[in-house]
Amino acid sequence: MNKAKGVAFSYSFLLPSFILTVVLGIYPIMWAMRYMFYDYKGYGTEKFVGLANFERVIMDQQFWESVTNTFIYAGGKLLISIPLALILAVILNWNIKGRNLLRAIFFMPTIISTSVMAVVFFTIFNSYNGILNQFLMKFGLVKSAIDWLGVDFAMLTIIIVSVWGAVGNYMLLFLAGLQNIPNDVYESSALDGANKFQQFRYITIPMLGPVMQMIIMLAIINALKGFESIMVLTDGGPIGKTNVMFLYVYKLFFPPAGSTASTQIQEFGYGSAVAFVTAVIVGMITILYFYGSKRMNQYE
Repeated sequence: MNKAKGVAFSYSFLLPSFILTVVLGIYPIMWAMRYMFYDYKGYGTEKFVGLANFERVIMDQQFWESVTNTFIYAGGKLLISIPLALILAVILNWNIKGRNLLRAIFFMPTIISTSVMAVVFFTIFNSYNGILNQFLMKFGLVKSAIDWLGVDFAMLTIIIVSVWGAVGNYMLLFLAGLQNIPNDVYESSALDGANKFQQFRYITIPMLGPVMQMIIMLAIINALKGFESIMVLTDGGPIGKTNVMFLYVYKLFFPPAGSTASTQIQEFGYGSAVAFVTAVIVGMITILYFYGSKRMNQYE
């Protein structure tokens, strides 16, 4: 009996997390899955429409443009943040003066609120009185202000902001992997005549393989579902050039005030269908990555 009470007491510590998971996780998912098959605006009566919402998704040009924008955004973020994080981790793994301070500085952006970070960068990249344009014009690097949040540079700007916020986290994970590589391996290779580049190419990179797979997986998921900084900086504009999948879904559920777009009215039913398709796309990419990384491990 005492053992049973002990087990019950132990499981009671899990109860708050379980309740939060059900209320804030499982229930909203089940709610959305139900309304995928309904025309429901958040008020009034709900009308069963079967697969009509999914047919609308297939024909929705704005949604598929947001998918393309998401891939561009995620690809740019990955191509910059992962190599940069690895380079910083290798450098800060050396026995250099002030490395702990530098590690803290590079990691600091990851603990700053995404919205706060985006507001700060908005003051930097503002086209009219932004700090960056003032700096460039003061030193004669440009003749006129650059529209960093305009059609030509908006995607590049949000990629830069996202890299700044993510690279410190990936750097820390790479550092943990580097510190698990025995020094004996490097010393043995040095006795055999291997230089620093050869050690990096044939020792560091292969032994970081498992850590790198995890980091790339996290980076892919975070890049595909991230939209908070984009919402603050550009709100998906201009003319939808930075509108990504999850921002599009968000606007269907919570349309911006005074919007004249197709998201002017709350679309709970259609938004649920779009959210489901978005989740399927993210899931398929994750599965493809798992399959590809597993295949690569087999050929090592």
